[in-house]
Formats: sequence, structure tokens, C-alpha cells
Amino acid sequence: MDQLKQIESFVSVATRGSLSAAAREEGVTPAVIGRRLDALEARLGVKLLLRTTRRITLTFEGSAFLEDCQRILNDLANAEASVSLGGIKPSGHLRLTAPAGFGRRHVAPLVMDFLRTNPEVSCTLELSDRMVDLINENFDCAIRIGELSDSSLVSVRLAENRRVVIASREYLSRHGTPQTPQDLLAHNCLCLAQQRGWQFRGADGTPLLLRVAGNLECNDGAVLRDWTLAGLGLAWRSLWEVGEDLRSGRLVPVLEDWAAAPLGIYAVFPQRRHLALRMRLLLDHFRSTYARPAYWNECGDG
Repeated sequence: MDQLKQIESFVSVATRGSLSAAAREEGVTPAVIGRRLDALEARLGVKLLLRTTRRITLTFEGSAFLEDCQRILNDLANAEASVSLGGIKPSGHLRLTAPAGFGRRHVAPLVMDFLRTNPEVSCTLELSDRMVDLINENFDCAIRIGELSDSSLVSVRLAENRRVVIASREYLSRHGTPQTPQDLLAHNCLCLAQQRGWQFRGADGTPLLLRVAGNLECNDGAVLRDWTLAGLGLAWRSLWEVGEDLRSGRLVPVLEDWAAAPLGIYAVFPQRRHLALRMRLLLDHFRSTYARPAYWNECGDG
């Protein structure tokens, strides 16, 4: 038992970056965590962590040992779950974060459904478009859209996110329909504030990032959708947001032959942290729901 506690504390310190953060997670004092690390290093005969008053860094041996320990803890959690799923109900609290627009439409309702069938689980859901620090802000999971650049996090792909250029019929009747991405340079494009550009696939299949411009921009995608419905210009939006508008004919897609490859919608976690039963079951609920093509029609929002 002491050896397992030492390993768990080592993984917690290495992934959180401090003794105090690991101590808060385990409900003990930093001194207890420090003694476990000292005992582990003494037993192994190697230095795993370099500790100063400002930061903690892994040694070469520590990095290799961390990967093995994370795999062992994850295997242990899965083994326990495999024999306990029939007799133990999920319980405890979950802290989740998701982008505001997507979270409102496609995360919050699924969390509500999950809690109805798992009444011993509670949840805090933060909807925000900022990049949340999962470890230091103590979140269990973040839902993120697009390619992931942070190598310290691991992810599970939940669904695909395809984006399309849209316009109202009124706008197209007045200004014409663009036939190539370059035609957009002559149109009024409604842009997300600080957006780098709209992504397409070039004639040769290579990615194409096109900088467009218009007389309106906003940091809220729902506002861009409303402006597009009002016939003020074209917008580049996700299907989960405007799918119902396209099905009803309120908006029409353009440049579909040039659409970029879909990006992923991911559940993201701190590095190889073993997941509690409540988190694994919620993930299964997300994946099984998003995997149904009918879901994106039934939900009424794409």
C-alpha cells in the first residue's frame, strides 16, 4: 500500500507541478507528499524530481518512470472498473468546461440527461471560450474543438466538426454566389473577432487559409449567425450551430466543394490521469449520443 501511495503521489506532483497542488488533491499536507517522494527515490536509488522553491522538473529517469506509472495506474483503474461496474454506481462531483456556444447546445443537455440517470453524481459546468488550465484550475475534463497543441494533455475524439460558408438567399440574390474562395474577397464577410482567416481545401487538395473582410465582426458566433440570417453578409460557421438553418432553407451553403477537412471535437484531460467511473460513463454518454447521425437533426441546432 505504501508503494502504491508513493507512486500515486509522484504522478500527482509530476502532472500538477507542485507538492501543494498534489496535497490538495489527496487531502493531505505537502509534507506528507514530500516524505512519500523521498521514500520512493530512496527505494529506487534514483532522483526522479528536481525540486526548488519555484518549480519542480522531472529528471530523465523521472520522465521515463512517469510514463510507466501512469500506464500502471490507468490499467489498475480499468481493472477495478471491469469488476465493479455491475455493483457500484457512479458518484461524486465532476468539474467540466466547454466552449460557450457548443456547451450550451450540445454539452449541458447531455449532462442533464446523465445526472437524471445517475443521481449520486453532481456537476459543475463552466461555459467559456477561454483556454482553461485544467490542472491548476482543477477541472476533470474540457470539451474542445479543433486540433490540440498542448502535448501535456490527452484527448478522446467525440465527434467531427465541419465548417461551411453560409449566406441568406436574400444576400446571394443581391450580391451573387461566390464560385471559388478567392471570390469572397469581393463579398461582405462577417468575421469572428481576431479570427486568422477562413479555411478551405485548394484545387490541388492542399489547405488554404484565406483572409477575408467585411464591415461587421463579433466575438460571439450566435451574433454572426443572426447577422447572416438578416442578409448582411456571408459567414463561416460550424454545422452544429447552423445545421437547422440549412435544413429549413433559412440559410444556404456556398463553396461546399472547397470545404476544408473536418476538425475534431474532443474531451481533454490532464496527462494520462486515470478517470473516475463517473467521468468514464459520462464520456460514453457523449460518444454514443454524438455517434448517432440522427442526433444532429433531432437536437434542432445542428
